[in-house]
Amino acid sequence: MRSTMIKSCLALALSLTMLSASLEMAHAQAAKGASGLPLPRFVTLKSKRVNLRIGPSSDYAVSWLYTRAGLPVEIIQEYDNWRQVRDADGTEGWVNQSLLSGARAAVAAPWMKGKGKEVYVNMRREPQPSSSIIAKLEPGVILDVRECNGTWCKTITDGTEGWVAQSEIWGAYPGEAFK
Repeated sequence: MRSTMIKSCLALALSLTMLSASLEMAHAQAAKGASGLPLPRFVTLKSKRVNLRIGPSSDYAVSWLYTRAGLPVEIIQEYDNWRQVRDADGTEGWVNQSLLSGARAAVAAPWMKGKGKEVYVNMRREPQPSSSIIAKLEPGVILDVRECNGTWCKTITDGTEGWVAQSEIWGAYPGEAFK
């Protein structure tokens, strides 16, 4: 009787493991766009002038004009050669993929803009809260992101390189790690 119960438990555990793996695989497949790349994902604007359109074609009206290369945006949907993007302010629209780059950048605490003159994001020498502060960044500063370890991101802005807490930027997902 005991061996039958153990076999049943093992069979149940195996079934649950297989079901879990199937669900993870289905989620991974569902989280990829037509390009085969994950959705959502962060990228940057490649050009100094990028039209944000209300639909996925140059036939659609332009709703916004970005005038800064290197600005981070989040791709949230794909259609043919068009990418629906969202910026740090929450503005959404469509951009041709040729105007986007896989380079990573971030905005320092855009949600803190206008909260006061003494509000800063600390850039530190090492990826730890006790490390010395090498720069105080105003909310909205654009940072080139070199890598993230899931908690800290190595960034550079205006020639200063250091580490910023991942929770204080828009441009990397919580827990995301990359080099």
